Amino acid sequence: MAFAAEDAVRIQAVVDAAILPLMSEHDVPGMAVGVVVNGEPHVYTYGVASKESGEPVTGATLFEIGSVSKVFTATLSAYAQATGKLSLEDHPGEYLPELKGRPIDQASLLHLATYTAGGFPLQFPREVTDDAAAMDYFRSWEPSATPGTRRDYSNPSPGLLGVVTASAMGGDFASLMQSTVFTAFGMADSFIRVPDHRMAEYAWGYRSDRPVRVNPGPLAEQAYGVKTTALDLVRFVAGNIDPGSLDPTMRQAVEVTQGGYFRAGPVEQGLGWERYPQGVSREWLLGGNAREMAFEPQPAYRLDGQRANGSYLFNKTGSTGGFGA
Repeated sequence: MAFAAEDAVRIQAVVDAAILPLMSEHDVPGMAVGVVVNGEPHVYTYGVASKESGEPVTGATLFEIGSVSKVFTATLSAYAQATGKLSLEDHPGEYLPELKGRPIDQASLLHLATYTAGGFPLQFPREVTDDAAAMDYFRSWEPSATPGTRRDYSNPSPGLLGVVTASAMGGDFASLMQSTVFTAFGMADSFIRVPDHRMAEYAWGYRSDRPVRVNPGPLAEQAYGVKTTALDLVRFVAGNIDPGSLDPTMRQAVEVTQGGYFRAGPVEQGLGWERYPQGVSREWLLGGNAREMAFEPQPAYRLDGQRANGSYLFNKTGSTGGFGA
């Protein structure tokens, strides 16, 4: 659907009115914003990708999207289920023999995907510095709650889900994400590992006014590793809003990620996505994004109606040391 010039001007004015004061208030050096209006994507860019070089943000600028990456990991897992490689009702030890019979094996992959495995911390302990140490951590981990009874937002949980998924699919996680999810959504400018020829377009984040990029911690690729452009990210969003253009297997995976599996506070927890009934109040949405939801355990209650039948608002935020999405 083509837009008239006046429509484009109107959309730009709406985005400018929301973004420019935000950037000024929080001293954000650069930003890219993608929106979909009647199925048509629009991208608006502001500021610089690097304070040092003064390079402007463009449509090709790559940003870290932090924990929004968890939705991509969940989509890959749901795709693996749709292709018969795994079931979300399976347990991690079925794919990672070193975890067979360990306490973590009481949790299902669905529990990992919904932060309800039984009490993972938000971050790995400080002494866990790489992927090998992360697997040692999982072998010795002891739950503090019965799986499915408590939501503890965490990086270890989707991190392990991504490891299991890659094992079930018989490949490298980053390569599988590139060839399966990114390709399905037409995301040619998205990466887990930014190639050398795109490093010049990789933005810098800022923390205490110092340029930073993500620290490659344990299972970072699976939990918060996606770097992408605003246009690619809006393609992913558009494909989730209307998955009709996706192949049937990926369409099935998308529908699975959008289900509501547990309620925790104001949130219906999907796979990566957090959802609310359409028409949710501003206060309810802010409550779902409150500090308590990320840093404190929340009682979880299993929902029977899993699929997204009806109208919902889907939400996911993410950040790294110098980026927000």
